[in-house]
Amino acid sequence: MTKTIRGIAALCASGFALAATSSSADEFDEKDVEHWGAEYLAVVKTGRALWTDGKLGTNGVACAQCHPNAANTHPETYPKYQKQLGRVISIREMIDWCVQNPLEGASIPPNDPRMIALESYITFERRGVALAPGKH
Repeated sequence: MTKTIRGIAALCASGFALAATSSSADEFDEKDVEHWGAEYLAVVKTGRALWTDGKLGTNGVACAQCHPNAANTHPETYPKYQKQLGRVISIREMIDWCVQNPLEGASIPPNDPRMIALESYITFERRGVALAPGKH
């Protein structure tokens, strides 16, 4: 066996060993699932509050005035080309555009907890709908 082949074999063996030891990190039980679900629903609740209260912008308009119950948001179709921005964008970019334009608010960074809450709320409202990226 050449040195190169032995090196590749050793690398593969160490990779398999690492994969075998890291599988325990993926183990969870029903209590974990319940906890994660409760955490998610708390964020959805925060998103709904942001969606309906009219405080994201400066003009008192709420997201819910145009999109009651997140109607016509279609998060399942993103990323897609969005005419308002002239390019393919993510759902978070569309949310931010709406906050800045119709609501006349300040930009919300993609990793801001408010953005996560808004995205969580609209995707929760559309749960069960098949993904269809790029669809109009």
